Amino acid sequence: MNRPLAIAAGAFLAGALAGVAVLGLGGWEWPPAFGAANEDHAGHDMGEGADEREVLYWRAPMDPNFTSDRPGKSPMGMDLVPVYAQETEREVLYWRAPMDPNYISDQPGKSPMGMDLVPVYADEAGDAPEGAVRLDADFVQRIGVRTAPVEVRDLARTIRTVGTLAHNDRQIAWINTKFEGWIENVSVNYLGETVEEGQVLFDIYSPELVTTQNEYLRAVQYAKRLDPAGFRDIAARARSLVESTRARLRHWDVTDEQIAVLEQEGTPRRTLSVVSPVTGVVVGKMDEALEGMYVGPGMNLYKVADLTTIWVDVEIFEHQVEAMRIGQRARVELPYVPGRPYSGVVRFLYPHFDQETRTMTVSIELQNPDLTLRAGMYANVTFDVPVARDALTVPESAVIRSGARSLAVVELGPGLFRVAEVTLGAGADGVREIVSGLAEGDRVAVSAQFLIDSESNLSQAVRAAPEPPEASEASDEPEPPPADSAMERHRHH
Repeated sequence: MNRPLAIAAGAFLAGALAGVAVLGLGGWEWPPAFGAANEDHAGHDMGEGADEREVLYWRAPMDPNFTSDRPGKSPMGMDLVPVYAQETEREVLYWRAPMDPNYISDQPGKSPMGMDLVPVYADEAGDAPEGAVRLDADFVQRIGVRTAPVEVRDLARTIRTVGTLAHNDRQIAWINTKFEGWIENVSVNYLGETVEEGQVLFDIYSPELVTTQNEYLRAVQYAKRLDPAGFRDIAARARSLVESTRARLRHWDVTDEQIAVLEQEGTPRRTLSVVSPVTGVVVGKMDEALEGMYVGPGMNLYKVADLTTIWVDVEIFEHQVEAMRIGQRARVELPYVPGRPYSGVVRFLYPHFDQETRTMTVSIELQNPDLTLRAGMYANVTFDVPVARDALTVPESAVIRSGARSLAVVELGPGLFRVAEVTLGAGADGVREIVSGLAEGDRVAVSAQFLIDSESNLSQAVRAAPEPPEASEASDEPEPPPADSAMERHRHH
């Protein structure tokens, strides 16, 4: 072969090798065989200045959850970037699922939820104090750990219930007569009418009352005719008769003003006006119409209630009774007057329980100066009951109840946690008193604390696990085949 022909053959061979490269999405790429050979060749030729760090895996630049054990392209068409091992190599104890610390593996991979397993290093597990667990910042962020301070505060339990308005029994008056007669000239006929003290309700004709008026007038006239100087004894008996007759009229609820008019006129009246002894509202009446009705002694004709104060009867459950006290403040709101709360006090605790509802009745007294409240209305009642003063407290969500024990996860520092056993006290409205186990100023986890507790138990179990026995060099038995690197295992604490 002559020289020109050799040059042409060499050019043809170089072009053929160059043509093996293919055009990929991001440019020309070598096929695996050529690429591997090229990498091996580059590794030998680059010398001491080459980056000889160990590549753990490759990941997508825009999606850290997409990883691969070899270089390539991401689903978005971008080159995967290498993730190198640290220059000071850290011992990985195991890999853990971000959202389930009980799921671990002896190699990287995916959790059952499709998330990348995170490594747990020996130096991180080893530098945590006894009884504590150290978590990397990425894991703490992924599981959403939130903390709250342990605070000293007064605890008050809020009790909400419903009640019904009722009349104040101490301010109810029954209108009746203490003699028999017939009603005439009725002035108040309707329920709900407001009456004033001394207002005339009706007139009544009573022969017995007319006779007593005559006796009183004759006794007054007889006492006036006697000369006190000449007939002292007789005059004293006459005055005594006047007083006894006057007392009889008073016992029949005849007022002093009516007796004075009787003396002034000197003539007995056929009918007597019956007046209201109190100011209030007519809440009861004997019959629809009282005109012409015959009445006897003790027949209740009207029921008049003073509404300046009113009662609210509410029902509370057995476990709430201990918190109730006479004088306890209560806030009352009524649908009838929305946006206007009333303040009342507990005046009485009834001494019995309802056998069906297992509730006890508590009576509250309200001021009702404008008379807008009426018996029978429904009310929403709220009690703020003091439970404890200057108590050490944590949010209720910070407490882990584990059988007979109660636990809390204390944050010792960034990523460092300790599970503490605590003694609980009173609870109120999402806050729990801590009797022992914590101190003021501590910070406790209020979310994801169950995962931290699981991780703490798991770390302690790993520390306590015995070291595997070293293989005997003199053993003639063949070594077992290596475990499948794709197999994952569970450790349960």
